[in-house]
Amino acid sequence: MGFPPQQQKVPGVQSAMNPVPDCGEDTYRGSGRLAGKRAVITGGDSGIGRAVAIAYAREGADVLIAYLDEDEDAAEVAALVEAEGRTCVLVRGDLADPAHCRAVIDRAATELGGIDVLVSNAAFQMSHDSLDEISDEEWDYTFRLNVGSYFYLLKAALPHMPPGSSVIGSSSVNSDMPSPTLAPYAATKAAIANFSASLAQLLGEKGIRVNSVAPGPIWTPLIPATLPEEKVANFGDDTPLGRAGQPAELAPVYVLLASDDGSYISGARVAVTGGRPIL
Repeated sequence: MGFPPQQQKVPGVQSAMNPVPDCGEDTYRGSGRLAGKRAVITGGDSGIGRAVAIAYAREGADVLIAYLDEDEDAAEVAALVEAEGRTCVLVRGDLADPAHCRAVIDRAATELGGIDVLVSNAAFQMSHDSLDEISDEEWDYTFRLNVGSYFYLLKAALPHMPPGSSVIGSSSVNSDMPSPTLAPYAATKAAIANFSASLAQLLGEKGIRVNSVAPGPIWTPLIPATLPEEKVANFGDDTPLGRAGQPAELAPVYVLLASDDGSYISGARVAVTGGRPIL
């Protein structure tokens, strides 16, 4: 099936993709499963984070969306959230900075009145055919954003999270089926899965559940922004289902893990991979 060959500059813009990803804008229907909850979603301007923000709002949650600099994409999500009668707080900036992570949580605590759900989803990746191509700076940044922000955000958020709260880390099928050309990214996704499993045990006594989601190939701006055109063209074709997934196909899992329906689900890693198994 595949996609037309295309490339963008990092971090990528959703509206410039062909086709534009389906984040559930026209299809997701809520049923009040997150009524009254307050959620922080990183990378919520596009892709998986955008789909989660839309679904959460339609399930009754107020949301804070943290994003890098994709102002137009973020404004579109805010309009969709507010159309549901929910509050949407937008916070622009680089989550690789610990001080900015703390500022994000301060905004959520002040403007949402607390935090019931933390979705650590923002990520960076680049494709390289040789280890020599990976600079020290890129290695460090990939870990600071993908793994570091999870730690910084959660540490700051815990005093504002009551019993019954939920933490969700976005891992990847790369966590145990690592692509050699995405080595730094794959290593961070394994760390996220492992960290989430530790947190589930550490925070259980506080009544806080922690899980991770392991997506397979999902059509998001990260793909044309970080992969060569030839890999974009056949992205997802090698899955058992024969295609890449759409962000909207991830949202129901994030809703379940955030909702009271998932009250005994903690320490899980949920695969949404189009048939690729994870261990």
